[in-house]
Amino acid sequence: MKKINIGLFGRYFLKNVMQTKVVYVLWGIFTLLTVYAAVSGIHNYEEQNTIRKEHQRKARQSWEANPDKHPHRMAHFGSFAFRLKQPLSMFDYGIESFTGNAIFLEAHRQNSVNFSDAGFSTGTLRFGELSMAMLLQLVLPLILFFLGFSTIASEKENGTLKILLSQGAGWKEILLGKSLGLFALALLFCTPIALITLFFLFFSETPMDPYDTWGRFLWLLGGYLLFLWILSVMSITVSATARSSKNALLTLLGIWLLMVVLVPKTAQAIGNAVYPTPSKLSFQSAVERDVIKKGDSHDPNDPYFNKLKDSVLAVHKVDSVTQLPFNYGGFVMREGEKTSANLYGKHHDSLLHIYEKQNDLSHYVSVLNPFLAIKTLSMAFAGTDFKGYVDFQRQAETYRYQLAQEMNTLQMDYISTKKISGSEGKQHVVGHEHWEEFPDFNHRALPLQSAFQSTYLALLSLLGWGVFSILGLGYLSKKAKAI
Repeated sequence: MKKINIGLFGRYFLKNVMQTKVVYVLWGIFTLLTVYAAVSGIHNYEEQNTIRKEHQRKARQSWEANPDKHPHRMAHFGSFAFRLKQPLSMFDYGIESFTGNAIFLEAHRQNSVNFSDAGFSTGTLRFGELSMAMLLQLVLPLILFFLGFSTIASEKENGTLKILLSQGAGWKEILLGKSLGLFALALLFCTPIALITLFFLFFSETPMDPYDTWGRFLWLLGGYLLFLWILSVMSITVSATARSSKNALLTLLGIWLLMVVLVPKTAQAIGNAVYPTPSKLSFQSAVERDVIKKGDSHDPNDPYFNKLKDSVLAVHKVDSVTQLPFNYGGFVMREGEKTSANLYGKHHDSLLHIYEKQNDLSHYVSVLNPFLAIKTLSMAFAGTDFKGYVDFQRQAETYRYQLAQEMNTLQMDYISTKKISGSEGKQHVVGHEHWEEFPDFNHRALPLQSAFQSTYLALLSLLGWGVFSILGLGYLSKKAKAI
């Protein structure tokens, strides 16, 4: 195999493609779509983060503006937690438009995340949003298939391939050269997207961890380059094995339809059927049943908390809760919060386990589907996948629990031991300076290492397809025919 011949076939392929007007039309349309996706993505990122930061600031102001008040009332007054968008979300929206971005935090109750874009849309969102990731995952493959389907098939039909082979050219040189030529063409299309993302990260004023953000960008870039190489080899391979250009085009379109639409949707439907999820109402009802079964901290006659009271009185060797060195009402609320949070956590973990099983099915399918693999990898490194959403939920719940328990501790320490419950009277309130002492909610993105944990199958899939593409070209070079 001569390297000079590989370069010759690659340049010859590019020269022939560049002589047609179609490639310029396609590149122009793709560039316009890129500009639109980039502008809308950057605008959405900056606008949403500005809005969410402002609402987080207002929620904090509202919290600190409360006057002297009973701590339990402050626990029910609650606060809000807003999820900030990550810098690379301007490149890949992922599932963020469907998962919500804000949650109300209050004592004894774990609320769901609300205010998703899908909840305010007219239904058109189900068809997808035009992002730069979508262009690379769905549109560019079609363009490459269109530009590469007749590369070798047409040379078979007009007899050019026989002449090349009779003059000493090898199948390896032809296949690899044309694959590299189509890959170079793919780079021409994706370069504007890479540059726009690069410039945004470089000039963005958003505070971020350079190691984490640039690491994510480099892994995204490497993953998409490998994906484009796989598509290039796939196009040339189908063109070389097809009997005609028409058959090659139909085969490539069938591959696109199968791997982009049918396989992912089928995997999702099977996952939902095999691992069904409970409805929101049934989930909440199950949590409430377990809480009531365990004990209601607001019911003074609840058997569980009556036993708890007896044990507390015995430990402190007193006859009444008014003789305790702390406010017993705050103690009961603290124990009740701990109980309800533990029960909710068990149910929530069980629900997440179901979702993880559903997602695992798609991850397993991605081993055989490079389109699904690059989608999984892209969302993970952009920070817009399901794992990032779940982590936000956990951060918000941790903050909610700490807030409620801090208010319960204030009640135990500062509210008169003679007052079991209630907040009337100045002697049963806590100074407002304590509200400022509790820190504000600050959403933190998952570290880069977490992306590898959720995408190792997708990474292995792309690497496997990359190796298979090289080996496949070698195998095809021995079996391919000129007619």
